[in-house]
Amino acid sequence: MDFEKILKELKESLLQVLGDQYGGFKKETKKDIEDFLNASKDKLERWTKLLASGDISMDEYQWLVKSQKDLLAMKGLEKVGISKISLGHFKNKVIKTVVDIVKGIIF
Repeated sequence: MDFEKILKELKESLLQVLGDQYGGFKKETKKDIEDFLNASKDKLERWTKLLASGDISMDEYQWLVKSQKDLLAMKGLEKVGISKISLGHFKNKVIKTVVDIVKGIIF
């Protein structure tokens, strides 16, 4: 399993999701996504390997990824005035995207 390939796909997919919702703030959202992935990289890699080897279930993986939600600060979008409610919905979408991408690659 090439985690760098998975990480690259995650970044591309998350930037696409961001672009769909906040296209006018591409610069801000790109930095926020990169910061999140950099802060979560080691844990995501460890958890993804555990999932791939069958040591944890998909539900456990999803729960672990959700635990990283607070690292998704979205500071750039906050600065431009996006509401906290919208950011909360967006964070949920990001977590779902991460889980869906990894699930699609592993299973």
